[in-house]
Amino acid sequence: MARKIFYQQERLAMFIDGANLYAAARSLGFDIDYKRLLELFAAEGRLIRAFYYTALVEDQEYSPIRPLVDWLDYNGYTMVTKPTKEFTDASGRRKIKGNMDIELAIDVMEMAENVDHILLFSGDGDFRRLVEAVQRKGVRVTVISTVRSTPPMVADELRRQADNFLELQDLAGAIQRSHGPRHQHPPLQHDHTPQEDHMVPQPEQPDEPLE
Repeated sequence: MARKIFYQQERLAMFIDGANLYAAARSLGFDIDYKRLLELFAAEGRLIRAFYYTALVEDQEYSPIRPLVDWLDYNGYTMVTKPTKEFTDASGRRKIKGNMDIELAIDVMEMAENVDHILLFSGDGDFRRLVEAVQRKGVRVTVISTVRSTPPMVADELRRQADNFLELQDLAGAIQRSHGPRHQHPPLQHDHTPQEDHMVPQPEQPDEPLE
């Protein structure tokens, strides 16, 4: 019997590490339809809020992520953004930094008093202590990422700490962008596949075409 993950009366909140989720989906060969993603989890309980986190390169004449950010902002997502920071590393190479971990962690802790179940769309092992902290407040945490990419995109310690793990590839039929007819989503099930430790890279997130 599949483990039950969601309950209709529980209050849900989604926390999406934008660059991390984008990289995970791309590693599996598909792009996410964010409208379908929102609809999928809104049907599983009382969705209180859906946060999306991304850094923006502000000195560019055109930011490729801006159309997606604007679309999400008008279509049910709470956007959390900040400017990227540019620096030069020890070898003289220009680097761009845009980590949103602190912003996401603060929002999770603040929302923990008002929700029953947190959906964390990230595989970043740095969030393990955050997950443990909200669990002590009585909040359940489901991590959505993938172990089926090479290498796996979810850190083993994060997956072990979470109450549930949803394999992103198993959700592809329900949330991927498609120009064909939309299919009914399969039931959400718990994934028990073992995997190796992996720290998630933070790639710069390009634009995704919108419907």
